[in-house]
Amino acid sequence: MGAGRVTAAASDNPRWSEAINKGLEYLRKTQSSRGLWNTQIYPTALAALAGTAMIASGSTTTQGSFSKEIALASDFIISKSRENGLIGDPLTDPRYTYGHGFSMLFLSQVLGEEGLLDRREEIVDVLTRAVKFSAFAQTAAGGWGYVSAREGNDFDEGSTTITQVQGLRGCRNAGIPVSGEVIDKAKQYIYGCKNEDGGISYSSRQRGSSRPAITAAALAALYNAGDYDSEHVPEMLAYSKKQLHDISDGARAFGHWHYTYLYYSQVVYRQGDDLWKPFRTRLYDRIAGTQRPDGSWEGQIHPVYVTACNLIMLQLDNGFLPIYQR
Repeated sequence: MGAGRVTAAASDNPRWSEAINKGLEYLRKTQSSRGLWNTQIYPTALAALAGTAMIASGSTTTQGSFSKEIALASDFIISKSRENGLIGDPLTDPRYTYGHGFSMLFLSQVLGEEGLLDRREEIVDVLTRAVKFSAFAQTAAGGWGYVSAREGNDFDEGSTTITQVQGLRGCRNAGIPVSGEVIDKAKQYIYGCKNEDGGISYSSRQRGSSRPAITAAALAALYNAGDYDSEHVPEMLAYSKKQLHDISDGARAFGHWHYTYLYYSQVVYRQGDDLWKPFRTRLYDRIAGTQRPDGSWEGQIHPVYVTACNLIMLQLDNGFLPIYQR
């Protein structure tokens, strides 16, 4: 498994396979001996995302080409767990809820394949407290902000809300108790931010125009939460398709291209192969065509972030990550 392995989608195209292998090797080479990537910004979030990209290749903490790297990332993420349940460092990270959400997602995917009993118990403890912290951090409107509701004056916004919902869903799938009320409040928050065009606005406090990135992410999170049949979902899907499906350069104008397509690719993948495969070809050709010689990709935030997002997209067909499965 891992590097050199022909993945489900990559078997259709050697160029995609090469891009995946080079990207994974870039992440391997740039990980520090402490398990993180020395990125200065968002160290917890980027370690969790990079680790998730490696799990998508088929490796676990105990098996596969990237088992050592995934285990190191797990060690680092666990070391960031605080007494109150937060996974992250509020003193150095002004937007710590991203790291918290991505860490819940990563560790929940690790847990299912963790063979060591004491290690499993440690991860269960970390995730159980993390879930409680998410519930504590939720705003009155049902969303999340960059910090907890108490610290952030009850401000919330769409992108970190989605990160929490996916993380919580990963935990629930892994057997960690998650309050149904917390998830229901989050779903109502998303619906409350929906505009007439079917898109989702930035925040419950700053409604304004619809954001394609947040709409795609919200759809992915609703699917994770088992909500396929809501009256709102078809309108959100239609809006997302109209704005994002052609993968034109215009999509860059929305900002955060890789974030947008990380989630929109999950949405399309859930629709089945008739829609997914033609879209996949356009998306993967574009991603493969922008890779740098060292295996990384450039873009907003940091090359580790962009590389992890691209690798998760390129490996969706593998089905190794329960949270992204059809």
